[in-house]
Amino acid sequence: MSANHEQRPPLPPFSRETAIQKVRLAEDAWNTREPGRVALAYTVDSRWRNRAEFIHGRDEIVGFLTRKWARELDYRLIKELWAFEGNRIAVRFAYEWRDDSNNWFRAYGNENWLFDENGLMAQRHASINDVPIAAADRKYHWPQGRRPDDHPGLSDLGL
Repeated sequence: MSANHEQRPPLPPFSRETAIQKVRLAEDAWNTREPGRVALAYTVDSRWRNRAEFIHGRDEIVGFLTRKWARELDYRLIKELWAFEGNRIAVRFAYEWRDDSNNWFRAYGNENWLFDENGLMAQRHASINDVPIAAADRKYHWPQGRRPDDHPGLSDLGL
C-alpha cells in the first residue's frame, strides 16, 4: 500500500473497546523508543503541538522523538483513555524519565488525537508538565519496553 493508503487498525469510528485498544497500541509503540516505528502511526503530513513545539510530518516527528529520547533516559509511559467520539480520542498520560545527571521526573499530560479514515493520527495536541521526583518515588519499574499487562494503570496507581 502507498503511504496514503496505509491502515492502522482499529479504524474510526471508535467504540469504547477500540478506543482503549488504540490508546494501548500508542503506549506500546512509544515505550519502544523507536522514532521511526512510532512515526508510522501518524499520517505523512500529521500536525502536532507538543508543549510549545509545532511539528509537521513524519520526518519532523522522527527528529523530535530522537531528540526527546536522547534527553529523557529510562523513559516509561502509561496512557489512559479519557474520552472518545467518532474519529477523536482524548487521553491522559504520565511517564517517568531521568536526565543525564540522574534526576528523575514524572511528566503528566493530556493529548487530543484526530484520526483519518485509515486509523492514522492526523493531529496530536499535547499539554505536558514535568514534576521532579525522588528515585524512591518512582512507580514504573518494569523492564524497558512494553508495560506488562499485569502492571497497574494510571488510575490504579492513583495518578
